[in-house]
Amino acid sequence: MVILRGLWSLFVTALILVGVLVGTLVSKNLTPLVFPADQESRPPELYVDLFGVGVAAAGGLIGFLFAVFFFRKLVSWISAFEKVPLLDKIVALIGTVGGLVMAILVTLPFTRIEGYGLPIAIFASVAGVVLGIGFAMSAKRQIAYVFPTISKEPPSGTHGVLPGSIPKVLDTNIIIDGRITNIVSTGFIEGPFYVPDFVLGELHHIADSEDNLKRARGRRGLDILNRLKSMEGVEVQIIDDYTEEELPFDKVDTRLVRLAELRDCKVLTNDFGVAEIAKLHNVPVLNVNELATALKPVYLPGEAFAVALIREGKEADQAVGYLEDGTMVVVKRAAQLVGKTLEVEVETVLQTSAGKMIFAIVPEDSERA
Repeated sequence: MVILRGLWSLFVTALILVGVLVGTLVSKNLTPLVFPADQESRPPELYVDLFGVGVAAAGGLIGFLFAVFFFRKLVSWISAFEKVPLLDKIVALIGTVGGLVMAILVTLPFTRIEGYGLPIAIFASVAGVVLGIGFAMSAKRQIAYVFPTISKEPPSGTHGVLPGSIPKVLDTNIIIDGRITNIVSTGFIEGPFYVPDFVLGELHHIADSEDNLKRARGRRGLDILNRLKSMEGVEVQIIDDYTEEELPFDKVDTRLVRLAELRDCKVLTNDFGVAEIAKLHNVPVLNVNELATALKPVYLPGEAFAVALIREGKEADQAVGYLEDGTMVVVKRAAQLVGKTLEVEVETVLQTSAGKMIFAIVPEDSERA
């Protein structure tokens, strides 16, 4: 902000000075016309000087107004230019330089023609720049093939990101889930975090749903996103600087993975489908469900723990309970003990795609067996 104010002051001052100089030149040219040279009708020199000062001041005022208006446009143009891919910038520069060089070489014999040399040079320069940029843009794919490094550009806003802190792209499910704020607050996952605008649009669509459950989920997702943005030291940015060629209109999951692939980011999700699509595209993925499974306590056969049996199992004489982390515990020969909390002993542990399942027995039954 300080730099922007300094540039604004410098820009305005420069244009005011230019306006004053132009006004001074105009007043010198207008003075003989406004004030005749003959001594009888010529007013006092004070009036002549005041006229010159007035015209110069008017020029300075016009320069100030022009500077204020044009500076805002200039800032908006620069902001828009930042979103242009690096490859397009380099291609445009190559086309401009090449077009100017060709225009100068072609018009060199005509520069000595009196009265026509300058217009011909200006017209040729403009035409050369247009043709050069057009030719360079048509050869953009070949330039990207020769220089593959410039065809990959990091997303905007990566300035200041520490080396090794790879950006993470958030999908809709991980935002609605809400556990992302707890994980980030512990410091185990670092940003920056990027939310594509189509994911934000999907959240808004869910939040405006007529279904009460969907509407609550959408509003929860927006609230989680705002909480994540308000966390100290956490960078959250909305990504919208992509072209239709980069991300053709497709399903949100596919576009999300494609965006992460183009920007060299990781996908942060808890959706099994998104994780599988990311693996197919060789995009690094962080699955919160896999993290939760990895953090669950490890129980070995023979260990004992307490569990509350809440219902009967599918098989005969089984009872089912759950640990605090959500792990299902199936206890054999315990259907008559439903509703009680008791010590059970691990018999086997089964790891499935949905999570971990523990099969246990009541110690008394084990001894009796």
